Amino acid sequence: MNLSEIQAQLREEGLDGWLFFDHHHRDPIAYRVLGLSPDAHVSRRWYYWLPAEGEPVRLVHAVEPWTLESLPGRKQRYSSWKQQRTALAQALGDAHRIAMQYSENCMIPYVSLVDAGTVELVRSLGKEVVSSASLVQYFEARWSEAQFAQHQEAGVAVDATRREAFELIGERLKAGQEITERQVADLILQRFSERGLVTRDGPIVAVNANSGDPHYTPGDPSSPIYEGDFVLIDLWAKLNQPGAVYYDVTWTGYCGAEPRGDIQLVFEAVRDARDAGLAAVDKAIREGRPIAGFEVDDVVRKHIDENGYGDFFIHRTGHSIGEDVHGNGANMDNLETHDDRPIIPGTCFSIEPGVYLDSFGVRSEINCYVSTSGAVATGEVQQEIVHIGA
Repeated sequence: MNLSEIQAQLREEGLDGWLFFDHHHRDPIAYRVLGLSPDAHVSRRWYYWLPAEGEPVRLVHAVEPWTLESLPGRKQRYSSWKQQRTALAQALGDAHRIAMQYSENCMIPYVSLVDAGTVELVRSLGKEVVSSASLVQYFEARWSEAQFAQHQEAGVAVDATRREAFELIGERLKAGQEITERQVADLILQRFSERGLVTRDGPIVAVNANSGDPHYTPGDPSSPIYEGDFVLIDLWAKLNQPGAVYYDVTWTGYCGAEPRGDIQLVFEAVRDARDAGLAAVDKAIREGRPIAGFEVDDVVRKHIDENGYGDFFIHRTGHSIGEDVHGNGANMDNLETHDDRPIIPGTCFSIEPGVYLDSFGVRSEINCYVSTSGAVATGEVQQEIVHIGA
């Protein structure tokens, strides 16, 4: 934890301090930001008050006085709930605007981790509780130069694996041999292992109507793939190294020379909406103008709507990417949530519009990395449907 950096950011955002609270490891963000061990034994409530100015305060239970021992600041112990309330009020002092892992109306659920009762307790002390969402993004979602390099290296390996997956389908079809979704998924996982990549789940390999399910998972047995079929592959992984971040893309292909006209029309609408989202972010960053996650979703969704597929775009435009494939930065979302956090340099997120029909679904996903000079898509970007076996 970098105390001076956190305090400087609190002052930048006009906050009096950041109050961390936990009970039985309910807030993993607190452990990561503060640099605490996620394996520590915690059976009692603790608070860590980090003011914008001055010395932090560690409020811990007498049964577990060693909790927060690694952090700077004055220690206060409590035993009874009455002592806890009094000590918390003393720690907060004259502070008024206090950030917590809270989101009004749970609009950004990824950071809405403090229970309602604890928020009520802090408010009862005459304090204003505001969301720590922007602070969480600043301290959780920004990549180091090393992480960006790891992302790029993972991207090369994932892109190579994706090409091999489509090639496997084409080779099997040409040879008249059976090929199933599960077999393609198994090849992807094998290549990940060989290339030093790891992933917690996935990938998605979905043929025809299965591609109309955004979170489809091929079972065993799974659907076979034939000539004339449409195939969606969504794969994500990171280097098997400390601090590595994910690379996450979705591509689509058609088993034959030319896809059906309806497939081509949907693909073009999705692809162009994706590119419109990237262009909007890049333009705003280059102009020095703030742009929030929900605004990117609006740009992409507008393009899908104008092409007549709005009712079939049923998820957000994109998610933050970090050490977990779904990170804690701004999401490109004004559908499932309203993410009003501004996109900041050093962060990465997906842009992945999709149109999901009964007989097929098209999603096209890129990773967008933002620097101080603009926004770029990392890795290879799909511009045409893959002609599998052609």
